[in-house]
Amino acid sequence: MATIIRRNNAFSVVYNYTDELGETRQKWESFRTLKDAEKRKAVIENCLDCGTFLPPTKQTIAEFLKDFVTMYGETQWGVSTYDGNTGLINNYVNPIIGHLPIQDFNARSADKYIQVLRKTPPVSTQWRKAKGAVITDRTISGIVKVLRCAFKQAVRWELIGKNPFDFVSLPRLKYNKREIWTVDTISKALNACTDTKLYLAMNLSFACSCRIGEILGLTWDNVHISNNDIARDDAHIMIVQELERCSKRSIDLLGVKDIIHVFEPWKGDTSTRLVLKHPKTESSVRKIWLPKTLAYILKEWEKSQRELKKFLGDEYEDYNLVIAQSNGRPCERRIIDKAFQRLKEEANLPNVVFHSLRHSSTTYKLKLNHGDLKATQGDTGHAEIDMITKVYAHILDEDRKINAQKFEASFYANPDLRGITAPSEPVQETPLLSLDSLVTQLEQNPELARTLASLLGAQSGQPESLEKPAFLASS
Repeated sequence: MATIIRRNNAFSVVYNYTDELGETRQKWESFRTLKDAEKRKAVIENCLDCGTFLPPTKQTIAEFLKDFVTMYGETQWGVSTYDGNTGLINNYVNPIIGHLPIQDFNARSADKYIQVLRKTPPVSTQWRKAKGAVITDRTISGIVKVLRCAFKQAVRWELIGKNPFDFVSLPRLKYNKREIWTVDTISKALNACTDTKLYLAMNLSFACSCRIGEILGLTWDNVHISNNDIARDDAHIMIVQELERCSKRSIDLLGVKDIIHVFEPWKGDTSTRLVLKHPKTESSVRKIWLPKTLAYILKEWEKSQRELKKFLGDEYEDYNLVIAQSNGRPCERRIIDKAFQRLKEEANLPNVVFHSLRHSSTTYKLKLNHGDLKATQGDTGHAEIDMITKVYAHILDEDRKINAQKFEASFYANPDLRGITAPSEPVQETPLLSLDSLVTQLEQNPELARTLASLLGAQSGQPESLEKPAFLASS
């Protein structure tokens, strides 16, 4: 049980507890008023009786997160997720709240922390240069996602009683309409493209809705473009892996549980490695059917690549990659990005990122299939269909407008429906022809003048030989 002892002008709650090593320890907690001390005494005694008492600890958030990454992250995360999450912790968590004791961090502290993050400038890494004055709302959501998972483990490990990130107020993410190329612009870009690797990557991104890592990790054993496949409209590719650059540390720590192949660095020993790895989600593993033209483009590319291998012989490092450098080594993203930037400048094309071709593809397919979300999701490999409905809502709205038109034509076409009819279109009055204009036309067209004279004579019952009106006399 707990005891209250007065010491000078303070009141201390004294109690014994058993630490994580099973040893009995004594704890003193000081309060300014007797009332606060009594409240704390009641809480401690209730927790001790119910078996929910948490032994006090001086462990800081940084110290806890180190244990969390070691005990949880290294067993649950893949290499890319490990690099991303540890980067967020090292750049945006430990420098701001890492020094705080974990048991002193509550929901109010979490809300204050998010307010600080909204004013925090982004940190540049060795792979990506920081952009913008402050970190984005999407980055903040990623940080909170990691911390929510971490503090959930802290509750499970009985370090804290509640997860302070369970009910935090996050910035509302807005899915703005993305800047993308139109079909005409993509056609112009492909016609202007002279870089064969970029040309093939652009086709795969637009026609197959592939991510750049999936394109660069595609191998020929996952490309099915035989003459029989093409004739049966069954030419397709299988997305089962992706090319990505990861830290050597994450590979050493996590092993090769989701890695298919690690490429040795070309020049010297570096802190990163290019790897072929399994996709993050099961939905990313998919079969994508090819348009015939793209199948023939791939056949031509395969033929030229075989000739290059034969010419270079042993100097060609054959990893069976569809898009590879001239020596066979993997072609990483920065090479495609540089070539894409040159193409935009030389052809005077709108400035978009390469990934926007995937969004152009999704937009175009939604228009072609009239908003068939499942068919489109099958090509894009999105884990959740909500990603499509949020990002491409403007395309779906166009189809909803068409739905209203179809509804009108099929249901409200019944004229007896409640006796309601659409207002009649206003009748446009034919403008009167001026006399001067008529005389001018008759003077220029004698045949028309004779026809008009004949009609006038017939209506009056007089023969045509009677005197003509003055404006027809000249005819």
